[in-house]
Amino acid sequence: MTQAPLSPSTADSTADWQCKARLYDYRQAANPVRRGLTEPIGYRHWDPQLHASGPSAVIPLDLSAELGCPGPATSPALAAHFLRILAGEGLKAACQATSSLFYVLEGSGSLRWSGRELSWSQGDLIALPCGDAPLLEALSTSVLYWVHDGPLLQHLGVEATTARFEPTHYPAALLEANLQELLADPSAAHSNRLSVLLANADLPASRTVTHTLWAMLGVVPPGAVQPPHRHQSVALDLIIDCDPGCYTLVGSDLDEQGRIRNPERIDWQAGGAFITPPGHWHAHVNESGRTARLLPIQDAGLHTYLRSLDIRFSGAPAS
Repeated sequence: MTQAPLSPSTADSTADWQCKARLYDYRQAANPVRRGLTEPIGYRHWDPQLHASGPSAVIPLDLSAELGCPGPATSPALAAHFLRILAGEGLKAACQATSSLFYVLEGSGSLRWSGRELSWSQGDLIALPCGDAPLLEALSTSVLYWVHDGPLLQHLGVEATTARFEPTHYPAALLEANLQELLADPSAAHSNRLSVLLANADLPASRTVTHTLWAMLGVVPPGAVQPPHRHQSVALDLIIDCDPGCYTLVGSDLDEQGRIRNPERIDWQAGGAFITPPGHWHAHVNESGRTARLLPIQDAGLHTYLRSLDIRFSGAPAS
């Protein structure tokens, strides 16, 4: 069979197929997560003063310039924000994402989304799939913590078109009842973490709040020193309530006793937030006289699906 000759336009395109090809020595390029190339995720925290006053606004916790990714982004896959909404006003939480999580730090109001309406109040958590931009209207001046997976979609160059789970409301009373039941269990005293994981019946395999996001309502009792643990997901931690003397120790390595070597200390403030980078050991400490509460939100739903979460516990004291 005779093959027809390539036309000039087809032949000329051969170089175009190769012009972006690059080859590297594996020894020099196998780990591109380093300064000046793929920037590592660093330690950052945000004080509650960021949302304590001012007009109604979406306040992004934006590290996109440092991470070298389109903004706003708090990690390569997630974007966190505070929403401050004055009484009688509203905000649209617009994003191109498969999952959005809202936690009500203070206030009350209503949410309108895709023809549906929901009332919310302090301590509630709401998970939404892709769809219309939700409108949040405040009855009293309110602050919400909002995390979505838009940066992941931007990196992949895709749009969210199919809802992977039903919109779900976790009322504060339901969360509190489950948390108190856990704390009343005698075996809880020996647990590494005292927390309630939020899950969705549409996602039985991962037991996560959405197919990409993971969320946990946890407490650190007074005097507690939680042993270090780590995971490959990024944690965007919201401090719900605490007194001075609560903090997190975080670092990349453990010593021979299983304690964090040369840890960075992140002091907690109620209503503040901080990042725990992937793969870094972290331990929570409460030296105050009152129970502290926190809400870590992670991209662990995605890592669970990829079988890459790799959560590990040191089994050693934190200090």
